[in-house]
Amino acid sequence: MRKRLVDLLEFGQFLLQRFQADRGTHSAAALTYTTLFAVVPMMTVTFAMLSAIPAFQGVGEQIQSFIFRNFVPSTGEAVQVYLLGFIQQARQLTWIGVVLLAVTAFLMLLTIEKAFNTIWRLRQPRRGVTSFLLYWAILSLGPLLLGSGFVLSTYIASLSLLSGPHALPGATLLLGLTPVAFSVAAFTLIYAAVPNTRVPLRHALLGGIFTAVLFEVAKALFGLFVSLFPGYQLIYGAFATVPLFLLWVYLSWVIVLFGAELVCNLSSSRRWRKRGLPRVLVLLAVLRVFLERQQRGRPLWHTDLAREGWPLPEDEWDELVEFLESERLVCRVSGGGWVLSRDLGHFSLNQLLTRCPWPLPRAGQLPAQLEEAWYPALRQALEMLQEEQAELFSGSVQQWLKPMAG
Repeated sequence: MRKRLVDLLEFGQFLLQRFQADRGTHSAAALTYTTLFAVVPMMTVTFAMLSAIPAFQGVGEQIQSFIFRNFVPSTGEAVQVYLLGFIQQARQLTWIGVVLLAVTAFLMLLTIEKAFNTIWRLRQPRRGVTSFLLYWAILSLGPLLLGSGFVLSTYIASLSLLSGPHALPGATLLLGLTPVAFSVAAFTLIYAAVPNTRVPLRHALLGGIFTAVLFEVAKALFGLFVSLFPGYQLIYGAFATVPLFLLWVYLSWVIVLFGAELVCNLSSSRRWRKRGLPRVLVLLAVLRVFLERQQRGRPLWHTDLAREGWPLPEDEWDELVEFLESERLVCRVSGGGWVLSRDLGHFSLNQLLTRCPWPLPRAGQLPAQLEEAWYPALRQALEMLQEEQAELFSGSVQQWLKPMAG
């Protein structure tokens, strides 16, 4: 149990480091800015799609009230009034205005995809028809699916088995969990569909549950903060609702992006993460795999490393390949694989270690054993190097500086 707790804490620390490295707070700020301009177009498109179907008449307003009542703290109630006014004005726009609103909504979806691709270390975003069809499906089918789910949940909630004097035990609790269930479904769909890569559904579901729970906790804490520290009301007066609402939108995006970090890193091998080997050793192991694949006349893909005993996370694979490509040691071939582009027989290990951006590991950082034939000799060489370095620089700092001072 203690080991699992330590692993969990280490994994949480790893997620925080990745979140900072991916500039998650900056992406959340950019998404908050985009949301400020896109929330009205998105809601307008949702209402337009729902009002086009007679069975969904009035469902848009009910969905909006449901969202602001269950997913936004009480500070958003005043904002809801303003948004309704904006939407009423937007419905009177000409077709040119409607196109501009649609473009704004598309830009928001594009910004979300860029943030997710940064987390997944993806270099190629969706382009052309694929990107357009995905965004159009979200803007058109999304409101219809949401409306269908809302109508169905409203019908189920109206059944006598779940409400009224003859309701089953626990039915009230079940209905109270409906907003959380909607959150889990929405976040799972986002994590599974938005990144331009294949995301395992179970990882997306775990991320959706984690984000939904964290979202509920943040909403309760945010409401408590607003009630205990009314300084915003004293400073901004009636305008206090706006900065508080923007702060909540920013926190929401931070939670969503952190959940994306969780989903992304669940796809990485846990066995690899716990090994924590120095990057130089990993680099040599990858070069060994490259050399063996070259001798068999086959390129190397990232997925092949796991079969060779090195389940490398995708972001670390990208860093290693980027360095090897900069040194003209590997190159990409058709189909996306990689091959050696230089004869390693004429490239010394000293050249590689000198140009390598990662430091040489010290004796205490070296594992006792490694399933690589070259490792014992390398370990012995590194230990000898450290001993010689300690002997060469054994004099005190004063002894080394004294001739220079004289």
